[in-house]
Amino acid sequence: MINSNKTVLVTGGSGGIGQAIVAAFGREGYNVAINYFTNEKGAIDASKSVTGGGAFGIYQCDVGDMTQVLKMKEQIERDLGEVDVLVCNSGIEYFGLFHLAKEEETERLYKTNLFGAVNCARAFLPPMINKKSGSIIMNASICGEMGFSCEVDYSVTKAGLIGLTKALSREVAPSGVRVNCVSPGFIATPMTAHFSEEALSSIKEEVPLGRIGKSEDISEAVLYLASDKASYVTGTVLSVNGGWY
Repeated sequence: MINSNKTVLVTGGSGGIGQAIVAAFGREGYNVAINYFTNEKGAIDASKSVTGGGAFGIYQCDVGDMTQVLKMKEQIERDLGEVDVLVCNSGIEYFGLFHLAKEEETERLYKTNLFGAVNCARAFLPPMINKKSGSIIMNASICGEMGFSCEVDYSVTKAGLIGLTKALSREVAPSGVRVNCVSPGFIATPMTAHFSEEALSSIKEEVPLGRIGKSEDISEAVLYLASDKASYVTGTVLSVNGGWY
């Protein structure tokens, strides 16, 4: 039997930031749908942090494939009920010169980072509109705000999420649905683990707060945007970057 708790879907819930987001909502008693594509172990590890009394489900899905997204939606609604909060967190990175990028690498990047969010928003919006209640949160990046050398395509996908947030928020606001975006700075995650100590030291010197961000810095911002405390907040980009602009 489905309980009465609110349900959140966290795409990319198996990664560093994703696991922290799952933990944040899990502590607050949400039912948590944990999406992953290849990292099943990470999703299982994330599920152990759902400790606030809500249920959880683990769902393998390539969010870049709309057919798979719609199948995942059916499974989640059967297991946990309709999704009240959608966190579009799935993302991969590509680092290299723009003109040397291979087509298959950039295709996967755009499919996952940008079209994955588009697909999920399209799939999970209708029930929110019908209930006149819901929250969608995109996970963008400082790269999408500023643009970074050797991360051009990645920056474009993240800038696209910011544009999606601003435009979609206007469209669905009359239906009681809020759409916001969190924009992390440099965060210590498995995705950034390849940076050398020298590079990390250089970045810390550039960040006014003088430290590398933690996954929990992002998860707490996402939790705020989803909460009633942010009931008058929509179409915004919440930059969580230690002042690194």
